[in-house]
Amino acid sequence: MGDGSVFRRLIPGLVGAYGGFVIALLPAAPWNRNLLSSAGSDTGHETSRSTELKILIATVAWCLLFILCWPLALLVLVLWPIVWLLALPFRLVGITFTALFAFLQAILFLPARMLGWRPRPVQAHRAAAA
Repeated sequence: MGDGSVFRRLIPGLVGAYGGFVIALLPAAPWNRNLLSSAGSDTGHETSRSTELKILIATVAWCLLFILCWPLALLVLVLWPIVWLLALPFRLVGITFTALFAFLQAILFLPARMLGWRPRPVQAHRAAAA
């Protein structure tokens, strides 16, 4: 009962893999999950952990910058949202190209899929690589 199974059944994605509450209360977005993974596996927590680690590293780096050169740290704090807004169009172009290449891959693999080829599950692929 203390492993969070009740919460896991009530609200999927609210309880982490170890039974503790995760910071992000919503499950990971479907486009962040591995397309080759099985439908039952939950890779959203791995994505959440890597995002949390990146945020922690950025915060520690900013704190070190603040200690070493506080005017530059404050300038970074003010300019970061502007840089983020300027980078948005490039992110949209990246998303568009990712979708285009996924579409081309689907078209190229369609004959093989119609002949019965199926991608291997991710777990079997990892075990074969090891």
